[in-house]
Amino acid sequence: MKIFVSSALALAMAGSVASAQEALPQQNSKWFTDAQALIKEMVARQPNTHRAKNVILFTADGNGVGTNYAIRLFSGQKAGLLGSEYVQPHEAFPHSALVKTYTTNGQTPDSAPTASAMNTGVKSKNNMINVDETVAVGDCANMAGHEMKTFAELMDEAGKSVGVLSTARITHATPAAVYAKTAHRNWEDNSGLPEGCTAQKDIAAQLIDQMKAGVIDIAMGGGRRHFLPKDVTDEEGKGGKRTDGVNLIREAEGFGAKYAWNEETFEALGDMGNTPILGLFESSHMKYEADRTGEPSLAEMTAATIKALSKNENGFYLMVESGRVDHANHDGNLHRTLTDGAAFADAIAMADELTNDEDTLIIVTADHEHAIAFNGYCGRGSPITGLCYDVDKKGVKHTGKPLTGKDGKPYTVAGYLNGTGSILKEEDKWTGSRPDLTNEQAMDQDYIQQALIPMSSETHSGEDVAVFAKGPWSHLFDGVVEQNYIFHVMDYAVNAE
Repeated sequence: MKIFVSSALALAMAGSVASAQEALPQQNSKWFTDAQALIKEMVARQPNTHRAKNVILFTADGNGVGTNYAIRLFSGQKAGLLGSEYVQPHEAFPHSALVKTYTTNGQTPDSAPTASAMNTGVKSKNNMINVDETVAVGDCANMAGHEMKTFAELMDEAGKSVGVLSTARITHATPAAVYAKTAHRNWEDNSGLPEGCTAQKDIAAQLIDQMKAGVIDIAMGGGRRHFLPKDVTDEEGKGGKRTDGVNLIREAEGFGAKYAWNEETFEALGDMGNTPILGLFESSHMKYEADRTGEPSLAEMTAATIKALSKNENGFYLMVESGRVDHANHDGNLHRTLTDGAAFADAIAMADELTNDEDTLIIVTADHEHAIAFNGYCGRGSPITGLCYDVDKKGVKHTGKPLTGKDGKPYTVAGYLNGTGSILKEEDKWTGSRPDLTNEQAMDQDYIQQALIPMSSETHSGEDVAVFAKGPWSHLFDGVVEQNYIFHVMDYAVNAE
């Protein structure tokens, strides 16, 4: 039964609640006062309903809720904190939601259809980029007429500039979804196309076509090998993969694009002007942040690109991918996963600094999560790449005593459900036991986390990822949404009256 009270009584009750709270014994706790301050901030927030001039979509490949949590701990501990209390730049954004990442045929997705969903507003099949779900994977002959229009194409038609950045190959699935349409993500150069496939060009060729057409203004990442013929070596002595004899880098320079291949030539680009920019900093993927030398960081590429695209008074669309978070997860190498994740956060902070909340919608998300898992009852400050230490019953920080399993051996804070670090070994049959481990060994940057199921490469998982947003219409992110919804928020924001 509902009980209704008079306005006077309601006000009296509210006053008594406030008085009771003023007398709470916990009211001087920092936990309490911080929460009260946040309440005031949340109540004062007003939705930004301006039209978005600019849209920046940040995607850390494979950076689901679990991986994001691990990066938070890593960055916090690097800053001298216990870790959990640290706030990453995007975690301070005012709006967020959970995102369902499944595809039309996959409970667990890969990066091609997940990135396609964000760039077209429609879900599709695993391994396919910007082609609708009625086409079979790899069916080149029947894809004509089933290609979908991308957000980049819409922004170009609206007179906006477009940029795409990645630490992976620029022809890899996530960045390719900004500009390409293909029945298979692996067709990065013509040597990968099936015989007789004339319905589409390879992904690298499509990028150059889109740059020549003025749809893509700036593209930077790795992947030189897919732009060069087999008989041509690049600036670092590595060979190309194309079998058609076409040098796409020279083709781009032929229509006026500036080309950069290392940190020095990147810096020589200067303010970039209005000239198309093609940056290819490695033959394959760019280096992990932990190993980076001779090439720009993701934050540096982001800053230079925003400054260049901002010269267009109509605005811009920029997609920024931290692709190697995914690769290190696949390798079971947590240290490199987290260093690339921290570099991703640096790029977000840079973009936030260089743009205005009033006219720029910034969205931070991931395409999918990985089979990462967290162990035991670790005490505060247990190193995220190291051993799980016991909770201190009298204090805050862990005791320094490693927790152990039933086998008497310590375990790490994080591991994987599958991967190359499996404790099971193939001899006469799959058997095994966990090796003993010290914290020093676990925290080595080359350490491969322990895993359960043996795999040649750790896999994605199908769980939700998070989306964080700020700027015009960012409040439309709320609750649990489908991944293709991200496109629709971007599209609404740039067209709002």
